[in-house]
Amino acid sequence: MKRIFSMLLGLAALTACTTIPAEEAVVTVPNNSSNYFKAICYHPVPAGDTLRSWETLDQDLALMKEAGITTIRVYVPITEEAVLDKIAAADMRVITSFGYNQDSIYDILSGSFIDYVDQFKGHPAIFLWELGNEYNYHPEWFGDDLKNWYNALEQAVDAIHAIDTLHPVTTAHGEIPDSLALYKGRNLDMWGFNVYRWDVPGSFFADWTKTSDQPFYFSEVGTDSYMTVATDSFAQGENQNAQAAAVAHILDEILAHEGQFQGITLFSFTDGWWKAGNPDTQDIGGWAPHSSGVPYDGSPNEEYWGIVDINRAKKQVFDVVKERFTKAQ
Repeated sequence: MKRIFSMLLGLAALTACTTIPAEEAVVTVPNNSSNYFKAICYHPVPAGDTLRSWETLDQDLALMKEAGITTIRVYVPITEEAVLDKIAAADMRVITSFGYNQDSIYDILSGSFIDYVDQFKGHPAIFLWELGNEYNYHPEWFGDDLKNWYNALEQAVDAIHAIDTLHPVTTAHGEIPDSLALYKGRNLDMWGFNVYRWDVPGSFFADWTKTSDQPFYFSEVGTDSYMTVATDSFAQGENQNAQAAAVAHILDEILAHEGQFQGITLFSFTDGWWKAGNPDTQDIGGWAPHSSGVPYDGSPNEEYWGIVDINRAKKQVFDVVKERFTKAQ
């Protein structure tokens, strides 16, 4: 039997005040896009540092709320209960991602992730448990055999289901999974997908429909605000116009598919100066132009992905997001 999960996405938060028998099972899926969750990837590292800090949390939450964002996706679990309390008080929720090997700190390899689930499953800020982040692109992390990852994923899903009957369990997968991933992920409550198809992700819906009928959300979409090379429309260098245009197209393509997805997660909230060079400066860093599906230069310059800059000044893309995320509220 499937499990019961509250998927009333219009509610401010999920609570775990009662225990629901696992054998009563069904995942309730929203039937229109006005119920989709609107999320942002969030890893706030101040300029000059490499470690996450919560010093701007109040300001960040206010900006997210203004943009219509309802949900925060973090790549490292939030251990400070006071931070979770503030997020819940702001009527927002958290997608908590667990990595495979994080030096035994709430990771899947050590099994310590389940301690976090057990400790925080009753907190009203908790929304989804997310296992891994596009590990299908990195077989070298698993002895060059992705079956090792999928076995770990399968076991982790079952471990969470055994102690938490309220929160959906997901994974963030890069693009469409193959048959092995689909089988090993058969007990997931939803799939998350990191999708970078230039500024036209709409084709993903038909591709997924041919593959599976499981519910899904976009665990990453977006682009950066730096053009490594010029195009006919956008100049080389820092270019907020290019980012705003691309994200507008991406969101419009997704939102045209009403009722076919559970949520959208943009990458990311703030520029990350720690990612590609000296954390005291904003460095140009990424892959060679035209090597990926990132518009409009094919180069994901890692330190330029925010909808706000490192000082929390709104980029042009902020209003693009705000217009679309607040329209359906």
